[in-house]
Amino acid sequence: MTQSATPAATASLAEGQMAPDFTLPRDGGTLVTLSGLRPARVLLVTYGADGTPTCTNQVMDINAHLADFAAAGVTVLGMSKDSVAKHDKFVAKMGIGFALLSDKDGHVMEDWGAFGEKLFFGKLVQGVLRTTFLIDGTGRIERIWKVDKVKGHAAEVLAAL
Repeated sequence: MTQSATPAATASLAEGQMAPDFTLPRDGGTLVTLSGLRPARVLLVTYGADGTPTCTNQVMDINAHLADFAAAGVTVLGMSKDSVAKHDKFVAKMGIGFALLSDKDGHVMEDWGAFGEKLFFGKLVQGVLRTTFLIDGTGRIERIWKVDKVKGHAAEVLAAL
């Protein structure tokens, strides 16, 4: 395992548990329901905000490996608190090929343990905790990664598949 991410259980969820279902709007405005994607495996990637440097690198790293994820039978979803309109602009500007979900109120990320206290420039703040979840075709969480460094994370996830 590289230093870019380590499997970790969040405060709310653990590997082997059923993934809580949700329905959220995606870029373009259509709704995505997690259970509606079964029996596909799903990679859910949480990130802070569209267009910020580290988050853009995180999303683009995943985007660069979309064909590999598809070949492995994995549907990729990104999730942030950004609005659908902001996602639309980000997708158009960056050429992102996977759905970006809008959890505007942050309730899903909170339920999944991907929102909480973190250090930001030495200060303790509330925010999105970069987390990647791999959900199997039955809806169980296969793996959870707490993402400390975004570079190389997509390749690490692919190696775990």
